Amino acid sequence: MIPKTFKEVIDLGDGREISIETGKLAKQAHGSVVVQSGKCMLLCTVVSNYKQSDVDFLPLTVDYREKFAAAGRYPGGFFKREARPSDGEVLTMRLVDRVLRPLFPKDYHAETQVMIQLMSHDEEVMPDAMAGLAASAAIQLSDFPFECAISEVRVGRVNGEFIINPTRAQLDESDIDMVIGASADSVMMVEGEMSEISEEEMVEAIKFAHEAIKVQCEAQLKLAEAFGKKETREYEPEVEDEELQKKIYDMAYDKVYAVAKAGSAKHERSAAFEEIKEEIKATFSDEELEEIGGLVSKYYHKAEKEAVRNLTLEEGLRLDGRKTTDIRPIWCEVDYLPSVHGSAIFTRGETQALATVTLGTSREANQIDMPSFEGEETFYLHYNFPPFSTGEARPIRGTSRREVGHGNLAQRALKKMIPDDCPYTVRVVSEVLESNGSSSMATVCSGTMALMDAGVQLKKPVSGIAMGLITDTETGKYAVLSDILGDEDHLGDMDFKVTGTADGITACQMDIKVKGLSYEILVKALMQAKDGRMHILKELTNTIAEPRPEVKSYAPKIVTRIIPGEYIGALIGKGGEVIQELQKTTKTTIVINEDPDTEEGIVEILGTDQDGINAVLAKIDALMFKPEVGSVYEVKVIKLLDFGAVVEYVDAPGNEVLLHVSEFAWERTENVTDVVNMGDVIDVKYFGIDPKTRKEKVSRKALLPKPEGYQERPRSNDRGGDRRGGGDRRGGNRDRDRKPRRD
Repeated sequence: MIPKTFKEVIDLGDGREISIETGKLAKQAHGSVVVQSGKCMLLCTVVSNYKQSDVDFLPLTVDYREKFAAAGRYPGGFFKREARPSDGEVLTMRLVDRVLRPLFPKDYHAETQVMIQLMSHDEEVMPDAMAGLAASAAIQLSDFPFECAISEVRVGRVNGEFIINPTRAQLDESDIDMVIGASADSVMMVEGEMSEISEEEMVEAIKFAHEAIKVQCEAQLKLAEAFGKKETREYEPEVEDEELQKKIYDMAYDKVYAVAKAGSAKHERSAAFEEIKEEIKATFSDEELEEIGGLVSKYYHKAEKEAVRNLTLEEGLRLDGRKTTDIRPIWCEVDYLPSVHGSAIFTRGETQALATVTLGTSREANQIDMPSFEGEETFYLHYNFPPFSTGEARPIRGTSRREVGHGNLAQRALKKMIPDDCPYTVRVVSEVLESNGSSSMATVCSGTMALMDAGVQLKKPVSGIAMGLITDTETGKYAVLSDILGDEDHLGDMDFKVTGTADGITACQMDIKVKGLSYEILVKALMQAKDGRMHILKELTNTIAEPRPEVKSYAPKIVTRIIPGEYIGALIGKGGEVIQELQKTTKTTIVINEDPDTEEGIVEILGTDQDGINAVLAKIDALMFKPEVGSVYEVKVIKLLDFGAVVEYVDAPGNEVLLHVSEFAWERTENVTDVVNMGDVIDVKYFGIDPKTRKEKVSRKALLPKPEGYQERPRSNDRGGDRRGGGDRRGGNRDRDRKPRRD
């Protein structure tokens, strides 16, 4: 018997709906829902252990996976099984995690898992836009201590009209692609890319998305009420000691405030803070520290946070001595690495990124193979964050989710500035060499300069900046910080990264840690970010004002040639022998793709030597050579026959034609060698297909003056060969001589 189900339907306002259903699947999970739009179905389950973990943070895992069976497909690779998550799945996990994590109590440390699976795919629905809704709805059905319902939506804009959760086809036409996460009261997360929109337009898009999220939050609450809202579980809270907290506050606050106000460098400041902490710990015995050491560290960090925040709110000063709008000193350099196709260093304060550019053919495109999307990227960016960049030694265990996310943000910031007619596949790699605040924005800046250094004709240079926020809810004071430090990110209330050109925003990423951020503060942060972006952009263009007109001498040049589909096979040759020999002799890389619409061949020729590229182009021209009737061509004799000579067009090597002996001269030619010899270069006139022989006809004599008194000899029915005698060489006419057969 199918169990009773509970369901809520959300109207998107344009004929589309999203339904949330529970009661049928995964009932042993602490909460489970199926979210459906069209044929797209997501199953989300949530489980949280009832025992607190022995850690001082929330061990939350958000896992999003797209099952290939959902799209009726097999996984790629040798083992036909889903394995490690793709970058696209990792990015969705990060989007959901960033909204959920702040809504759990700070002292809730139970192991918690949120698992979201794409179970059925619909080409018209992008499933990642519903993952946040699924996660929150499942939590609302659980007994977790969780502040409030949230949801996430994607917003696009086509022809000036905003769209909630657009289809992929609509997104291709949209000038905005943003995912917004929020509760009914507060916007908490924004991430996306734009086509140089204004700050005001971005705020409009966020407001539009927030209205849709409010409806989705209400639907979750209705579903939970109908299902039966569970009592929030009790858990063992952290031990608190108000007397100890006040004691440590009194010991630490003034000293921390003085160090913060000194405006020192990162390591000097960290050492000073650590010294204060050790002095405080020294006032306790070893036995006391064994019992309350965790609380001592916790209360010290609370005092440190308050002192640093108050310094900014009260005096407008920051940890490194800057004012709220100041940008750290910047220096840049391009063409630093002598053997790469393009390189640049961007250093801002204690953050440094070295970017490299590599140019290749379509063969080097980044292949994307997900159940919800198949395609390729001809521009992509990879971000590496080694431990030495922060002065640490720790194990390297593959690419982290953070590296995937930061690289994706920088890629989105730059990709719309790559020209549509760029013939190359372009890979940018950012190596973060120092980090103290916003290495992703340093990646955008170094990536811009490296692309211009490589000769990629960027439409416009792009810069980026990370903004911070410190607020005091009691007094209403707040401070927006430009170009934040790592400590300001940790201690502040907002991390807002904005990238753009001189004409508008190209990408953003925002995480808000406080409730009820007003749109007034958001607009102020955006406008202050614009001023910072323009300052940084000037530093970039002072270093390299515009893209180099050409790629470097040692970088590969690329030429694209379109050929009719009928010539693709000839260029490849039997078993690839023609193209392989051509690549070997010209020292080039040749890639041939077939256009599925026109069936034409798209030939990409990549090489560092222009002569080699020219040789490949000459070969293609030779393959496609078609002589025109009535035109004169220069030919070379490559073979002698009894009845003529085989000649090759000089401008199209490999294209051969027979010059019949009768077309050598007006006079009778007894021997072929009386007129031409091997290697001779002569002119001939092209007459097209001879209606008698059905073969191509060329003539040398047509270009010679006709002798005086010359008369044409009557020509017999020539069937080929050297039959100038009229009839069979063995004498007589065989048809006439043959007698009727008698029975």
